[in-house]
Amino acid sequence: MLPKDPVILLSYVNTKLRDRDADLEEFCKVEDADKDALCAVLAELGYEYSAPRNQFV
Repeated sequence: MLPKDPVILLSYVNTKLRDRDADLEEFCKVEDADKDALCAVLAELGYEYSAPRNQFV
């Protein structure tokens, strides 16, 4: 289950992307997460996914 707090979610996602997952698609598959919903929540904080960096920046 993903964290509900957006700031903690950002930290959790970026950590998993760095340590475990090759890209956002893999992260969403492993976590059974909706990619669009995840991106929308983090966009509210001003973050978007950067494929070359494999993290939300």
